Amino acid sequence: MRAAKPFLLDSMHSFCPTQAYYLPILPDDNKRGAGQISITQLLTLGHSPGVILAGEYFFYFMLYSFLGWVLEGSYNLHSLGTFRKEGFLKGPVKPMYGFAPLLLLAAKDLQLPFPLMIALALLIPSAVEYISGSLLKSVFHKQWWDYSEMPYQWNGHICLKFSLYWWGLATVCLYGLQPLVEMMYLRLAPLWTLLLPLAALLLTADLLWTCRTRRRGVKGLELGEG
Repeated sequence: MRAAKPFLLDSMHSFCPTQAYYLPILPDDNKRGAGQISITQLLTLGHSPGVILAGEYFFYFMLYSFLGWVLEGSYNLHSLGTFRKEGFLKGPVKPMYGFAPLLLLAAKDLQLPFPLMIALALLIPSAVEYISGSLLKSVFHKQWWDYSEMPYQWNGHICLKFSLYWWGLATVCLYGLQPLVEMMYLRLAPLWTLLLPLAALLLTADLLWTCRTRRRGVKGLELGEG
């Protein structure tokens, strides 16, 4: 029988490299035992483990959002000769690239069959891209990307060519990059515990300031058109 997966905690519910808190799992047959802990199981076991897991997933969100910013800037540099590309937020993050991996990780924690995970690696990024594009256009009257000239596109928000790109990227991310990211997180967890409030504050401030300034521009445009 395997030991339960440890979560490192101290008395203040923060990471500690010398202590381990083991969370037992009761299998479906009601026999006592222990096993792997998934995100769904963990969030139901208590406030403290859930907070720790939320912090871990926020780390993944911020990292992948930053990598998405780097990816788009690099693509823009290759195609247009400049790294700078206007995004919704002012900071070096692309939230769309953060949300899709988190949804895929949550699906992976459900231990879904591998063929279904591969299908979700195609569907989830495209769904996130379409919903993001639709919301941004409806709220701010602006389209940050437009696939209208591409074949097999839908309302300019998604197209087959880039959906296939995201499919390959998501698969590599999920099964190639994510194990390395998890090892990175284990090494940086104590430092991240200190930096998390600052990162959350900066992201929230960026979001609120951006929404306020862009909505002000939309209202000015509507008044001018009227």
